[in-house]
Amino acid sequence: MTLPPSLSSSPATVPRGAGVLHRFANPGRFLRLSGRVQPWLWALSALLLGVGVPWALLLSPPDWQQGETVRIMYIHVPMAWLAMSGYVTLALASAAALIWRHPLADLFARELSPVGAAVTALCLATGSLWGRPMWGTWWVWDARLTSVLVLFFLWVGHAALVRAFDEDERGARAGAILALVGAVNVPVVKFSVDFFNTLHQPASVARLGGPSLHVDILYPLLVCAAGFTALFAALVLGRTRAAVMEKRIRQLQLAQARRQESAA
Repeated sequence: MTLPPSLSSSPATVPRGAGVLHRFANPGRFLRLSGRVQPWLWALSALLLGVGVPWALLLSPPDWQQGETVRIMYIHVPMAWLAMSGYVTLALASAAALIWRHPLADLFARELSPVGAAVTALCLATGSLWGRPMWGTWWVWDARLTSVLVLFFLWVGHAALVRAFDEDERGARAGAILALVGAVNVPVVKFSVDFFNTLHQPASVARLGGPSLHVDILYPLLVCAAGFTALFAALVLGRTRAAVMEKRIRQLQLAQARRQESAA
């Protein structure tokens, strides 16, 4: 099946130095490759979460200070990691879309932002649930919590902005600029506990001296994080596949309508 012109890459229109990118980001190849990869992602996420969630919530020991409240961490920490790493991915896709103007990068960014907003919302919600018994309050305006809230607004803003224009190209360009500008907030989120006076605890896993968590807590946390990452990737991949096929159908319908008008 032949792709519509706006979803295919012609050698004459590929910018110099972008040949490799267009070769592996071609929508036709993307659909074929993602169709093979997506079932494995779903299976991997089901396996990892099927093992990690019971391990974390039922079998792992309570923390000596936090007690049973520590179990919120098994969801909160992976959501925080995905919120930040997902936004870095959004910024990279936006840069590729602005530099090489590949429509697949725009579609990927468009479908990534609602999933990123959802995991960031879960990060904020679980953090608030953890903060009430630990800090005695649902929310404090410290550097880590405020910067994550800003990250959530950036996700939501991107998702709304790319859909706010009648022309998809204008929305994608505006969203890409917002994503790149907002990327400066990611280091703020990451290092806020190191540079500012905050109630939030410092990094316990990704730290220079190695993880400070006991293996009975660290291992189920890593399994849960891997499972949620596979689920995140499967959701974004599925949404992107659906967007590519939807755009293909719309353009085929438009081409058919034009042929019927010319024949009439």
